[in-house]
Amino acid sequence: MSQSQDKKIGVGAGVGIMILKDNKVLLGRRNDDPDKADSKLHGEGTWTMPGGKIHFHESFEQAASRELAEETGIKIEQDKLKFISITNDHVSDAHFVTIGFLCKEFEGDAKVMEPNEITEWRWFDLNDLPEKVFFPSAKILKNYLDNVYYKH
Repeated sequence: MSQSQDKKIGVGAGVGIMILKDNKVLLGRRNDDPDKADSKLHGEGTWTMPGGKIHFHESFEQAASRELAEETGIKIEQDKLKFISITNDHVSDAHFVTIGFLCKEFEGDAKVMEPNEITEWRWFDLNDLPEKVFFPSAKILKNYLDNVYYKH
């Protein structure tokens, strides 16, 4: 193993939750400041689905439910989540496998719960998405619209 490979951390795992209502998807605007946007995949200044890292011993569904509540205040029942995508997301210094879920049944309205990281939540028509979508979220959206689970 080379010295540069030795310094790599490895692959992380995360979830992205596509909240869908009336053909509109919920996306949050990440802070423009990279330190506040809190993304190893460098998502500052982009629109993203709710989501985040899977904790040790946590199921995919538990992670999705927790992240959604932490970031938006929206509550879901884990059995209402539908697996829709798996993506292999990497940049020069980070690598994540992202499990994408669809949720159409939920309780509550999106609130900015972590204002340093996400500055606002907004609903976007699936046919009129914002220009700068965080690339893991864009992949989940594309997989959903193309009706595929994984595309390399």
